[in-house]
Amino acid sequence: MKKILLIGFVILGLWTGSGHEFTLAAGTTNGSKMFNANCAACHIGGGNIVNRVKTLKWDALQKYKMDSVAAIRTQIVNGKNSMPSFRTRLTHEQAENVAKFVLAQAHKGW
Repeated sequence: MKKILLIGFVILGLWTGSGHEFTLAAGTTNGSKMFNANCAACHIGGGNIVNRVKTLKWDALQKYKMDSVAAIRTQIVNGKNSMPSFRTRLTHEQAENVAKFVLAQAHKGW
């Protein structure tokens, strides 16, 4: 059973479709920790307590062109509107891992 799950995760991790990036990597575990420590207060369960329409749910990410690791990482690093920059709080690798985690969770439906 473990081998089947591992194969499934590897296949899922290699999946790229519809022109968006989606990689399930080891970074999502670290991204989860960083997300919970830095982002969950405003984005609990993929929501957004400041702007309820700009969630981290897949349909909203697509609508606002935030449906790639690069776009999400850029927003994390630079901030935008009500969202502060995390440039001084997270390393590039940590921001990348958070972006991968967010994208993976969005695909799962949070």
